[in-house]
Amino acid sequence: MKRRDILRTGLTAGAALTLPARVFAQASATSARDKALFDIARRELARAGDIIWKKDIVGIADFGLHSSQERFHFVDLVNERVESFFVSHGTGSDSEHDGWLKRFSNIEGSEATSRGAYMTRSWYRGKYGTSIRLDGLDPTNDQALSRAIVMHPAEYARPEHITKWGRLGRSNGCFALGPDQFAKVLLELSGGRLLYADSLGLKPDGSRRMPPVAQVDLLRRPGGGTFERTNPGVY
Repeated sequence: MKRRDILRTGLTAGAALTLPARVFAQASATSARDKALFDIARRELARAGDIIWKKDIVGIADFGLHSSQERFHFVDLVNERVESFFVSHGTGSDSEHDGWLKRFSNIEGSEATSRGAYMTRSWYRGKYGTSIRLDGLDPTNDQALSRAIVMHPAEYARPEHITKWGRLGRSNGCFALGPDQFAKVLLELSGGRLLYADSLGLKPDGSRRMPPVAQVDLLRRPGGGTFERTNPGVY
């Protein structure tokens, strides 16, 4: 090795030693919450099987958190990165409009959010601009197409709405994100990828906390009418 190469190596190492330790920690560490999200994404991909065309990125909506929290997680399994955004829930899920989801429903006209796995479809131009159609893959959300449950941008899902009101606005059951945040979802989550929605209550440290409200599934009786079933899956 030439002398100038030795000097260059030494200078590089010396510069590295002067950097704060937190820089290296941020570069290499994965939070406990993100590890949990990776596990959930891989579990749901395995459960969905080959119906999912593209398995590089998974969207996870955690409706165990308040709407003022970034609870839509963009899980990049290839690069092992997570980005988190705000997402609205349905009016029928939160008639009190306090920011907490209380009811999941798959029933036409409920205007409620549905839990379960979805496959994203192609773009289309709708009431809220360019949006993404969704196929519900579970009995809890298999009416998504007929109910027109989609992903779309909305002004009431902007972070500024939280600053003013302390919570997001509500959708008609759709996954609504702020226009700026939706742009990334539109480009990188559409076209045959997985979206999973549930009440997870994932905190930054990876632990799970039950929401401070009861959450139920609004179901249709076989003979007609509806009833509520307390959700045993809330962590």
